Amino acid sequence: MIEIGTQIDLLHPADRVWRAVTDPELLGRWFADAEPVPGRPDRWRLRTAGLSGFDTDTDVEGVDRRAPELIVVRCREGARDSLLTCSVTPTEAGCRVLVRETVERGDWPAEQGARREECYRQALAGRLPALLDWLAFRQVDLRRDSAAPTAVLPVALMADVGRPPTRRRAAGTVAGLGVVTLALGLAGWVLSRGGPPADPGADPVAPATGATAAPGPARSTATVRPTPTPTPSGSARPSRTPSATPSRRTPSPTPTATGALDARYETVSTRLFGYTGEVVVDNPGGSPTSDWTVRVTLPRGSSAAEVSGADWRQDGQSVTFTGPAVPAGGSQVIRFDVRTADPVTKAPAGCTVDERPCAGL
Repeated sequence: MIEIGTQIDLLHPADRVWRAVTDPELLGRWFADAEPVPGRPDRWRLRTAGLSGFDTDTDVEGVDRRAPELIVVRCREGARDSLLTCSVTPTEAGCRVLVRETVERGDWPAEQGARREECYRQALAGRLPALLDWLAFRQVDLRRDSAAPTAVLPVALMADVGRPPTRRRAAGTVAGLGVVTLALGLAGWVLSRGGPPADPGADPVAPATGATAAPGPARSTATVRPTPTPTPSGSARPSRTPSATPSRRTPSPTPTATGALDARYETVSTRLFGYTGEVVVDNPGGSPTSDWTVRVTLPRGSSAAEVSGADWRQDGQSVTFTGPAVPAGGSQVIRFDVRTADPVTKAPAGCTVDERPCAGL
């Protein structure tokens, strides 16, 4: 029996995630288009042909469904049958989504199974959170508070998430903040497949006239050069028996000698409930440097995902990155997504390379 699977922690309530996983229209926005089979509400076809790890479209039949925590379906893809389980478990910060698929008939080549698992992981960690951010944004209620004209913008967890939010006219300061929130909430849809789904119950939102995108932070191109090490003064004592053969005690340099590295952090993009960070590790020395460690401290309740450029693990708020040797005079770029419940904080709380602070924070 072959089994693949992946899981992710999301900073959204289980009810909202359940809707995104089971609504055919929303499913098509973050994974694959779903077409119901006429007369069979428990069956539909997923347009998975062309997705990494899939050979053709997939016929899906419901097996078990316990809202909002578990859905089990049987998938038929050509000559292969599999059982796909998706569970949604509430956590302190949101919920945990676990997807597991087990082959019941047929087989997967090892490479195809790995590509299929990666397809699930990228959809769960990338496109699904962007959709959830958009759903959360539609629940923002602009409220006038006579005691506090600049009241915060709460995310109302309405019982019916499909109901359009109440639209009220707020004070000028709150309206300005609403425009900023709109820009952040829809930023995740830049790379989406056609934008957010239509909501027939909601009033259309007109774009702000004359609004232009704010330029992203400039990347520094300065290279940190090593400070020359001073040579102690004084004359060397001559040897009594000079020899052309070097001393056996003289160590020869190794290509992986460890030297001091520099690192700089930059937030390269932001969205309503997260951001994308980048750490550039520079080696100003004359030899490749291995065995380096970058540690990034995230705000409480945040989680990292979609990491490129390094191996990584997260332990609480600390995310540890390790990777290949950095060549002499070269750099290693680490990029990662951060999911956070705080719509204001758009940078880690700390960053170090080999226990030395990163620039940029």
